Amino acid sequence: MTFVLGLTGSIGMGKSATAAIFRRLGVPVHDADAAVHDLYRGRAAPLIEKAFSGTVADGIVDRPKLGAAVLGDPQRMKALEAIVHPLVREEEEAFLRRVSALASVAVLDIPLLLETGGEVRCDAVLVVTAPASVQRERVMARPGMTEEKFKAILLKQMPDADKRARAHFVLDTSRGFAAAEAQARSILACLAGRPGRVGRQGHG
Repeated sequence: MTFVLGLTGSIGMGKSATAAIFRRLGVPVHDADAAVHDLYRGRAAPLIEKAFSGTVADGIVDRPKLGAAVLGDPQRMKALEAIVHPLVREEEEAFLRRVSALASVAVLDIPLLLETGGEVRCDAVLVVTAPASVQRERVMARPGMTEEKFKAILLKQMPDADKRARAHFVLDTSRGFAAAEAQARSILACLAGRPGRVGRQGHG
């Protein structure tokens, strides 16, 4: 049985770098953001165009146009989520079926895991964290980032302290790559031999 470890963390906390560490250690990782990106170039595009006319060009969702169509409108955002979320879940379940016979641990990299109740699909939750000053420095260094954008993103995310309180494991990314990898290895050692929720027949 494959143990499903949910990986999450607020913006700038080092989630993507941590996912890369797990991949380097041989752990299969499903990236929810990458799945959305692929869906926007594939199965989701015609469904989104039908719901939000003019947001797809040449079979690919135009993210700025889609953003303009849904941002600030909760009903439209819910309509978009109703299209995209089930498709992402299908991709996630297909991933878990593929790796169930191959891996003792699989990672689901989901940015808003706790905010959306996604922890119920995991055997344990790993939250990546860093001091607020480090987080701010990382985020503000991103191209096009402004103080207003940063504040708006934080408002959508559960506070870091609350995430850490709900985590089974916490990984501090502020001490460098080697320290983060050591923590990841320690977590995998803790999980060794633990029964998970995914068997050869798939998720469940």
